[in-house]
Amino acid sequence: MPEEKKLVRKPHNIIMESRKVMSVSGVEDVDSFDEQTIVLFTEYGALTITGENLHMNRVNVDTGEMQLEGEIASLSYADSVGKKSGGFFSKLLK
Repeated sequence: MPEEKKLVRKPHNIIMESRKVMSVSGVEDVDSFDEQTIVLFTEYGALTITGENLHMNRVNVDTGEMQLEGEIASLSYADSVGKKSGGFFSKLLK
């Protein structure tokens, strides 16, 4: 009898300090980034972070953790329905 696999979602948390430093967990992939926009994928949908002078200090897609700094202006989620296959880091690590 085949075993049924349960889908276990990674915890997804965002911690922002004074709109200058942000830690994100549950990151599956980073689609694109520049100093004004960072687009990443989570199990809860695509997350777009906008602002000025944005810099990713630490990214680990194995553990799903990312830390960034800059002047954070907004966070916006989109449904995961239109998720692209593979983002920047998945292409880089092939």
